[in-house]
Amino acid sequence: MTNHLPFDATFRRTFRDLVLWRRDVRRFRTDPVPETLLDDLIELATHAPSVGLSQPWRFVKVQSPERRRAVWESFAKANERALGGYEGEQKANYTTLKLAGLKEAPVHLAVFSDESTATGRGLGRQTMPETLRYSVVAAVQTLWLAARAEGLGMGWVSILDPSEVTRVLDVPEGWRLVAYLDLGWPAEEHLDPELERHHWEQRHYTGDLVFTR
Repeated sequence: MTNHLPFDATFRRTFRDLVLWRRDVRRFRTDPVPETLLDDLIELATHAPSVGLSQPWRFVKVQSPERRRAVWESFAKANERALGGYEGEQKANYTTLKLAGLKEAPVHLAVFSDESTATGRGLGRQTMPETLRYSVVAAVQTLWLAARAEGLGMGWVSILDPSEVTRVLDVPEGWRLVAYLDLGWPAEEHLDPELERHHWEQRHYTGDLVFTR
């Protein structure tokens, strides 16, 4: 069968490079990101798949210095609590990790799942309602790749209190925080993940993760 896809071998190699270079960036330059570029990236992210075409993603640009500071404080408290869960060498290693770029990143973007949306009429999520949030994750991954293609870095900050951040951002009832993202121009480039580089964890390879039944 003839392959009629418009993607040649060069594109496929480039796409693989893009996936491999998608890193969780935490070290940013403070140079601003053009608003039009950010809007274009968000628009592309909205072409991600969603259960029942529900499109539950809601993007909040966090520009208020007071709200950004409140998010940072939530991170700092959660990070301190997390540190208390480790001991010895692991605890010492944890203190050396840079786990967020909230202070340097010019863009803060909170991504919510609208759990009350009627769009999609419930198709596909009656037995698995969590697929709404999975759809938002697909949009986040699409945004991540699109940002990397433009030379931008992105980090996903999960060390924070989602209820506290939701309250700080004053969003509608029924929205649930899925991701708090920082975006900007990376201060450095690395192909390997930071957590692997700093000996926190090693990558598992495909053969260890694929099973046959």
